[in-house]
Amino acid sequence: MDWANVLATRAARMKASEIRELLKLLDQPDIISFAGGIPDPALFPAEAFRTAFAEALAGDRAGAALQYSVSEGYLPLRDWIAGEMGKLGISCGPQNILITSGSQQALDYLGKLMISPGDTVLLGWPTYLGALGAFNAYEPRYDRLDPKGNRPAASFAEAAEAAGGRVKFAYLSVDFANPTGETLDLAAREAVIDLADDLDIAVAEDAAYQTLRYDGAAIPPILALEIARKGSIEDCRTLYCGSFSKSLAPGLRVGWICGNAAVISRLVLMKQAADLHSPTTNQIVTEHVARRHFDAHVATLRATYRARRDAMLAVLAREMPEGVSWTRPEGGMFVWLTLPEGIDGAELLAKSLKSERVAFVPGRAFFADGSNGNTLRLSFSCADEAMIAEGIARLGRLLRQG
Repeated sequence: MDWANVLATRAARMKASEIRELLKLLDQPDIISFAGGIPDPALFPAEAFRTAFAEALAGDRAGAALQYSVSEGYLPLRDWIAGEMGKLGISCGPQNILITSGSQQALDYLGKLMISPGDTVLLGWPTYLGALGAFNAYEPRYDRLDPKGNRPAASFAEAAEAAGGRVKFAYLSVDFANPTGETLDLAAREAVIDLADDLDIAVAEDAAYQTLRYDGAAIPPILALEIARKGSIEDCRTLYCGSFSKSLAPGLRVGWICGNAAVISRLVLMKQAADLHSPTTNQIVTEHVARRHFDAHVATLRATYRARRDAMLAVLAREMPEGVSWTRPEGGMFVWLTLPEGIDGAELLAKSLKSERVAFVPGRAFFADGSNGNTLRLSFSCADEAMIAEGIARLGRLLRQG
């Protein structure tokens, strides 16, 4: 059978994730990897989860934990999340929250809900590779979001109309973004709300790394700023996507969308059609661990990752040759390098794996137009300070060789 005759046009836009492919390198013991933007498994609260699973499956409680559940998600977990949202200035209730299978599913749902073929999504340049993967299936075009507010809203609308669609939403990660590690300042967040109001579009706020701040004062999420302007979450256009993957454990695949209840109700219909609900047991144990251990565990993560970030910034300053620049993140898991013009990150990776046995992610994949090949992403989350020192020294040596 020729499957090309039956595949939808969107299938041609589905591509393998470079990051998922690079994760396979972690099984090679001689590789120093700065590639995977994943938590250090040594830091997982494993004992807390063992206790939570045992309690969830004990006696009569096992029936509920192993049964089908509501599509909206486990109510005690949604209640806990609503309380945490309130601490961020996002006043909401469980009716404003949908539990998803990680924030990646949230991005897929938002693409499915809002993108028709040819519509425009505004996003950062670069942006999270997983967002491009989620949105690509719905056949959008992309335009470069200007979060500083220097580009008139009309120009976005005109470009979208000329391409045969309209602007539907802006996607951005405002705290310690993947891949750059950069944080959007308060004025830029306010400008995004202004732009969205002018264009009458939604905002998808990806907050996967929001808890991992190491320096500086916390800045309110875009949704919190919009609520402060408009008085109620029900009058807001921002949809906040959260996740336990970076704070507790990614393997359980528990995330959420927080927003206007009318939009959440539409997303619930998608959840019903896609997978009925996220795994009941995983939601129950996540609520158990979050309610009892979240703050203390996040404090441990911050201390550990802060030390690794500091180590990476120090060794970059010592080992990188002239012409290489990098970001200095206040949190998260990533440092973004810009190399001299003419050096291609993918070619450098091939050389690095062969001669230096150091892995990283070439930057081109994070750009919707495939540009800026002279960039790369380094993750410090899974490397101890000795590995960081050795790996960055090797990478610096390779760059100096030209």
